[in-house]
Amino acid sequence: MTTNDFYDRILGLRVLRTYRDEPLSDSLIERLLEAARWTGSSKNLQNWSFVVVDGDQKDRLAACGDFTGPLRAAPSALALVEEVGGYEFDTGRVAQNVMLAANSLGIASCPITLHREDEVGSVLGLPDGTRCRYAIALGYPADDAEPARFGGRKPMDEIAYRNRHGEPW
Repeated sequence: MTTNDFYDRILGLRVLRTYRDEPLSDSLIERLLEAARWTGSSKNLQNWSFVVVDGDQKDRLAACGDFTGPLRAAPSALALVEEVGGYEFDTGRVAQNVMLAANSLGIASCPITLHREDEVGSVLGLPDGTRCRYAIALGYPADDAEPARFGGRKPMDEIAYRNRHGEPW
């Protein structure tokens, strides 16, 4: 993949919420875990861990959030656990790496917020001091899978500034 191909893949990444009823192989999931593992982190502390979730356990995890239809529909999910001393910013970096890696492997993904952290901890058996607020639904895209159409992107002059907020870029 050339640099432009990678840049285009970043700009073209879209969330897909419908999946084929086909499990992901362990070797594909291991590749996603490897992409997660190699994500940069604050001070290189790597204060994270990952729980691969499928089957009935995935449905129990989905019950910990409010908008988890894609999680229920996907054959697999990756729960992103923030270990003691972890940073939510690093969790976001991991999520984006996993989603880009999944896209490059032909796997669709959708980030999911888990609103009831105490329940998540119980479902996943998390140790005290850890938290899991996010998961990523993963699966092969359904034949009719398309991104939701909520519009494009805000114009650059509405989001990018120079030196001070409100100063034109």
